[in-house]
This record gives sequence, C-alpha cells and structure tokens, in this order.
Amino acid sequence: MRVVIYTDGSSRGNPGPGGYGIVLESGSYRKELSEGFRTTTNNRMELLAAIEGMKALRKRGMEVIVVSDSKYVVDAVNKGWLFGWEKKNYKDKKNVDLWIEFLKYYREIKPKMKWVKGHNNHPQNERCDTLAVEASKRPDLKVDFGFEKEMKQTKD
Repeated sequence: MRVVIYTDGSSRGNPGPGGYGIVLESGSYRKELSEGFRTTTNNRMELLAAIEGMKALRKRGMEVIVVSDSKYVVDAVNKGWLFGWEKKNYKDKKNVDLWIEFLKYYREIKPKMKWVKGHNNHPQNERCDTLAVEASKRPDLKVDFGFEKEMKQTKD
C-alpha cells in the first residue's frame, strides 16, 4: 500500500498570515487538510505541511512519499543537511521546533521526499496551494507559537 502526501505552504508577507494545504492520496482514498496562522513564514508553513501530512497517517508500515514544491524541505532531507544541523544542535538555524518535530515523524514513517516545481500545473500541488492560501485568509487564524517564540528570542 502506498500513500502520497502532497503539501504546500504559503504566507502573505514573510512574515505574515500564512497557511498550509495537504492532499493525501492512497488508491481511491483522498483527504484534504489545511490550517491558517496569523503570523508565520512561508518556510514554516512548507515544513508544517509535511509534518501534519505525516501525522495524519492512521496506519504505519506503508510506502509513503511526501511531495513538496519546497526545496527548503526536500533538499534539507535528500541532501542530508538536516542531519548535519541536528548533529550541531541546529546552531544558527531557524524553525528548530519544527525540524525536531519533523524528524520524529520522518524517522518513524521513513517517507521518500520528492520535489515538484510549484505553480507548474501539477493538479495536487495547485490544490495544496489553493488550500494554503485560503487557510491564511480565515477569520480564526491560529497562533504559530514557535514562530513568535523565535522572533522574541531574536529581539532579546
């Protein structure tokens, strides 16, 4: 059994209101997820989409492919940068809270990471983009506590 997790993140302003969109597909099964945040960054939303997609899986032991248009996310894994960052305790890296959470699910699920060019008429990627943008415009945006904590530490 194979599951493909299509993901995208968006922020209107960087930082600004943002959101993520996810499409999960396995055979005839399809599920869409999205969430919006009042202040965040595009990279955080790209990464959070991958995390939330993996978290949404109900079964383990399947072949999982995470498809993203984010070089930040895909290259960090496929080029091994993330594992070097981890060894150096994420020194001078952003989004540490999300990378730590990402690794928790990545190591459990062991997905393949695949990059697709964004805004290139890929149906699932385009749908994820729409979901992410729509989520960023909702009236009930959540707080991205990790981002706000990181911003506070930067100012201190």
